[in-house]
Amino acid sequence: MSRVALAAGFALLAFAANSILCRMALRETSIDPASFTSVRLVAGAITLWILVHLGNRRVSAAGTWISSFALLAYATAFSFAYVAVTAGTGALLLFGAVQLIMISAGLAGGEQIDLRIALGWLLAVAGLVILVFPGVSAAPPTQSALMLCAGAAWGIYSLRGRRSSDPLRDTAGNFARAVPGALLISAIMWRHSSLDRTGVALAALSGSLASGVGYAAWYTALPRLRAIAAANLQLSVPLFTSLAGVVLFAEPITVRLATASVLLLGGIALATRNSIRKVARNR
Repeated sequence: MSRVALAAGFALLAFAANSILCRMALRETSIDPASFTSVRLVAGAITLWILVHLGNRRVSAAGTWISSFALLAYATAFSFAYVAVTAGTGALLLFGAVQLIMISAGLAGGEQIDLRIALGWLLAVAGLVILVFPGVSAAPPTQSALMLCAGAAWGIYSLRGRRSSDPLRDTAGNFARAVPGALLISAIMWRHSSLDRTGVALAALSGSLASGVGYAAWYTALPRLRAIAAANLQLSVPLFTSLAGVVLFAEPITVRLATASVLLLGGIALATRNSIRKVARNR
């Protein structure tokens, strides 16, 4: 299996882990969303700083302010949305927005959608709808808007990552630049702050492994993927989140989940097959 496929696979699992960890922290512990975001980004920045320095490189001058702002916007809106939005609804809103941003950018950049890509995308979306729609409850408009904003910000962050020539160092720089903003938000929200040991541990795990290392892996894969292919790949995250729910929370494996899995993964494979082949030929 190619390095690109391994990096993309790990990154997608990390995205799903972020949803699970955020859900567990905000619903089962007393940590507030602003504190969760701050701990998450600080932990990610520290982890990435260590990894970069182990390679005898420096974080300074890496990343960009635009990418770091997109990262901060995504992480903050994501946490505040998950206070009231269910996991299924959140995934649908988040990656629906990501699809819109990245596919629009791909079309604007001259990428063409043929019948195979369109069919794959439709199958993947059908699987996603089957997966989340029956369990979707009406979400508060404010939190729904926040999750859409998170998806738009993540789409922008992913698009900018396609330009990265040093994924680990650029991700470290983006996290380092985003930390002051997260701490400022926590300071503004200090009257509503609440921390406990478990919540901090979950936020730190989300930041160090699922976010820091996971995003560096995503930045490794992105330069070798078309925008449309990268957008379609992320449709698998709600599926991974649901499967994690089966393992961690003993949720039943239903016909709906099995059907959605076939449609979602089959559609992704169909829509991204040529992109992966092109990468393999160019290596």
